[in-house]
Formats: sequence, C-alpha cells, structure tokens
Amino acid sequence: MTHPLSQLSGTTVAITGGAGFIGSMLAARLSDDPATQVVLFDNLHHDVVTDTPLLHRPNVKLVRGDVRDRAALSTALRGANHILHMASIAGVDTVMKQPVLTMQVSLQGTMNVLEIAQEMFAAGEPVARVVDFSTSEVFGRYAFNVAEADATSLGAVGEARWTYAVAKLATEHLACNYWKQYGLPTVSIRPFNIYGPQQVGTGAIHHFVRKALLGEPLIIHNDGSQIRSWCYIDDIIDGLLLVLTQPQAVGHSFNIGNPRSTVTIHQLARDIVRLAGSKSVLQSIKWDFPDVELRVPDISKARKLLGFEPLVDLEDGLARTIAWYRAAGHGGVDLTNWTQTGGQHGG
Repeated sequence: MTHPLSQLSGTTVAITGGAGFIGSMLAARLSDDPATQVVLFDNLHHDVVTDTPLLHRPNVKLVRGDVRDRAALSTALRGANHILHMASIAGVDTVMKQPVLTMQVSLQGTMNVLEIAQEMFAAGEPVARVVDFSTSEVFGRYAFNVAEADATSLGAVGEARWTYAVAKLATEHLACNYWKQYGLPTVSIRPFNIYGPQQVGTGAIHHFVRKALLGEPLIIHNDGSQIRSWCYIDDIIDGLLLVLTQPQAVGHSFNIGNPRSTVTIHQLARDIVRLAGSKSVLQSIKWDFPDVELRVPDISKARKLLGFEPLVDLEDGLARTIAWYRAAGHGGVDLTNWTQTGGQHGG
C-alpha cells in the first residue's frame, strides 16, 4: 500500500481547530512534504502553533477565525481537497460553564463545514474527504470494549456534563447523512484519550506530568478508580492519515484509540511519578459531578477497514511525553488558569 503521505502529496488539506494539539501535530506531519499545502483555521484559544517553526513553513497557512462565521470559514476552505473539522470547545470544565457555546460551536460549526464542502463538491471541486471529529464521550459513563455500532448515550437532559457528547453525536449524524443524501465523502472518528508532547489545556496526563516535574501534588478525583485507555499522539495521526486516504473509510465512523494502554487514573498518576523520578504525592479531592467511569474502545473496525494499529504503548508514550516537557522547561505553559475540573479527562 502506498504511504498515506505520498497519496496526499500535491493536495491541499484544511484543518479547523488546526492550531490545537492534534491539529498542529497533524499539520507538522503533512507539511513535511513541500508539495502538500496545509491551511489551519482557528480562533487561537488553544494555541500550539504561534511562534513555532511550523508557521515558517511556506506550505503552511494560518487563518484566524471562528467556525460559526460562515463567510470566514468558506474563504479558508475554498480549494481544499481534504477537510478535517476538529474545532470544538475542549475541556469538561469549559463545557459545564458554557454549554450553549459548546453546542453552538459543534452544531453551527459542523453545519457550516458540511454546507461549504457540499457546495464545493456539487460544483465539481475535487473534495476527496471531509472528516468530522467526534468524541468517545458519546458512549456515556460506562463503555467497555465498545464498537462503533454499539448504543451511544445522550445523558440526562439538563446535565451540562453531557452537552459536548450530545452535540458531537449530532454532528456524526449530520456528516453521515451528507454522505447518504448528497454523496459527500464524509467520515467521523471518535478519539479515545489522546496525549503526548505539546498538549495544552486539559487532560489528566498533561496535568500529572506538569505537576510531577514541578514536585507538586497530583490531584485525583475521588478515589481515582476511573478507567481510561490512552492513545499516543503519533498513533492518532497515523489513524487520521489512513482516514484521509483509504477509500473504504467513506461513510463510516471509527474508534481511534489504544485498548492495550488501559489503566485507572490512580495507577496512571503513580506511573507518571515513577517515570518522572518525582517526589510528588497523590492527593484526592471529592468530585460530585457526573464522570466517565470506564472507557475502553474496540478498534477492530479501524484495524479491518483502515489497517490501523496503535504502536506506542503507555509506558513508552509517557516516557516520551515526560522527556519533552522536561526538555521544554515543563512545556512553557502557564498553569495559573488551569482548573482541576478539567484535569481527569482527555480526548
């Protein structure tokens, strides 16, 4: 099979939310080929790219804007052969504080992307793929070995914790129906707890590594028995490249994660302290809000249709992540506005 990067050579790839963690890492991989043009559309709320070498590459363009602004979005997407729609409100704490904004960004933003892509497609422009970024949160509080066809959970009406998942599930339906009704080549992916170097914002591993390197307490919600499967950034980038290039991906949703890297939050914190050589202690706080207690994906569909296989196990991924933050002086990210309520979740 021809390598996905070779298949994308000479095309234009547009990424909404492209200045964030996953989008920027994908852009870096894509733009290693000078023949591939990369357009990043982002409001820079979670900014990983400013003042980095990525923006100095001649084949990378950053357009600042909001996905709810259809005119600005249309200008950025015109001419793109592949569109990855990653823009969304990130972090459980932010979702709970701003549930209306969360739904606006997901629903209006995704509708704008799909309408613009469909207009381009109908006009004969070579739109090869539109990728909708969903979430593993659509499976609700308890999700063990869940496959794409398994029942999803909408959560209790009025509970802001599930606003993000409800909106993302709706965008999956939108993307699938644009394929069914119009033939627009759409795909949805459900990432499961992504981590790695350069992650900003929320996420348990981001929080734990930063705190461990500073020798500060690692904060755990309740007893830390929540179970997660963690997927290293390189593995999800590999999955995205396959989704962008494999014809059999069109019209499907895919779980992208690493079920081999499954641990409790408490054990995750202990592993990070050990690997960092830290003297940090683990500190539990009471968490009275709804939480995901168990989240482990079945990735057999991605294996079968895409040839996807996560390669980086948790111990290796954590070691790489810790090494990066240590070399970067703990990542250079200001923790003063970080809130504990976002710290146990990721992906």
